[in-house]
Amino acid sequence: MAIKDINRHWERVINTINEGLLIVSKGGRILSVNHSFEEMTGYSANDVSGRSCTLLECDACEMAINNQGKGWCKLFEPDQPEMRRCRCTIKKKDGTFLPALKNASVLRDEEGEVLGAVETLTDLSEIDRLDRKVEVLSRQLDETSSFSGIIGNSDAMKAVYAIIEKAAISDAPIIIFGESGTGKELVAKAIHDRGKRNSGPYVQLNCAALNEALLESELFGHVKGSFTGAFRDRAGRFEAANAGDLFLDEIGDIPLSIQIKLLRVLETRQFERVGENTSVAVDVRIITATNRNLLELIDQKRFREDLYFRINVIPIHLPPVRKRKDDIPLLVNTFISRLELRTGKPIRGLTREALNRFMDYRWPGNVREMKSALEYAFTVADKDTIDIDHLPPHMLNHVFPSISASDAVFRETGSTERQQLIDALHSAAGNQSKAARMLGINRVTVWNRMRKYGINLKREIRKR
Repeated sequence: MAIKDINRHWERVINTINEGLLIVSKGGRILSVNHSFEEMTGYSANDVSGRSCTLLECDACEMAINNQGKGWCKLFEPDQPEMRRCRCTIKKKDGTFLPALKNASVLRDEEGEVLGAVETLTDLSEIDRLDRKVEVLSRQLDETSSFSGIIGNSDAMKAVYAIIEKAAISDAPIIIFGESGTGKELVAKAIHDRGKRNSGPYVQLNCAALNEALLESELFGHVKGSFTGAFRDRAGRFEAANAGDLFLDEIGDIPLSIQIKLLRVLETRQFERVGENTSVAVDVRIITATNRNLLELIDQKRFREDLYFRINVIPIHLPPVRKRKDDIPLLVNTFISRLELRTGKPIRGLTREALNRFMDYRWPGNVREMKSALEYAFTVADKDTIDIDHLPPHMLNHVFPSISASDAVFRETGSTERQQLIDALHSAAGNQSKAARMLGINRVTVWNRMRKYGINLKREIRKR
């Protein structure tokens, strides 16, 4: 297309832009606007043509009228940046206000003389609505202990809730990262309940619980006679989740052959039942979860990189209990209240010594382990409070050191797995079994990691 053809169609090009656009003279008069501006503000081009741009009452505009006649706006003053970007609020024709992102840039002629400015406006109404909703939910967290069944009001958990709210209304794939016992299933259900698919089905499947053949059948279904034991046609989880959400837990454990088929479903929204060549269309939003390092699995050729990028569109990282210790008293009180309600046993709480042990313990099994520990203590307690001698034996042995202690082993400020292992070995004076207990892993894993990272025990200990 020639330049003259582009110029002839330039107005049409401008009107295809989603952002509102206006061209302003050096004196602040609106010269031209596009269709998006008209839809966004309610003003027609005739309404605003020749009028001052102050008619929009932008709260971010800096009026700089001076007696020297050097300009009415900061944008045109000397030594000011030629382009400015800000979040602002503008007044629409009907008197309501529109939150927007404004980009403004100076226009100059061939000699460098200022002609005016061009501004674009991006409608932030939906983002502003979500921000307000998150603020409301954050305030509610001060008054309640549960967010869709998830317990915690620490800053770390409030950040998770904010992501859940915004991810829920999207149709993009979501992946939940977190250690075992952090509540990934609860987060997946919260996403469904708060999303636009909440009227549709919610189907979940633990991918680690089945072998390759059974997993394929569970996911995609099968037809009668497709394999031994297939006595009738059977719909899979994808069909069952049509128009809803499908939660695939332990996604890092699925075999490579299933990964290929899963990738195809995500890309084409179609699949084939086992034993059938006909494609079935499906409308499902995928939520996955894992406690494994998928990037390591990719390096080991055990997980497809293309599938990783396809499911890792909106990641949600759940913090372990040891990284949100402020929530421990709340978790304890909530679980004790539930146990008291369920059993009728009049136990009201923990002694200070028992609570201190809960605060000091590292909780490798996270919330799930804490619930089990309280159920044990609730059972063996013979008075109205749980004392330290009612706690499970492994907690009494204090296998895992306190994170808040002076030990550097559990200072989790971005230290790598290699450095954590070195710190643990140093604190254990080279005893690999003790280091393993400190890290919540077994001795063989310590040995494997030492080989993996080339850690020379004598050299590392000598460095200290």
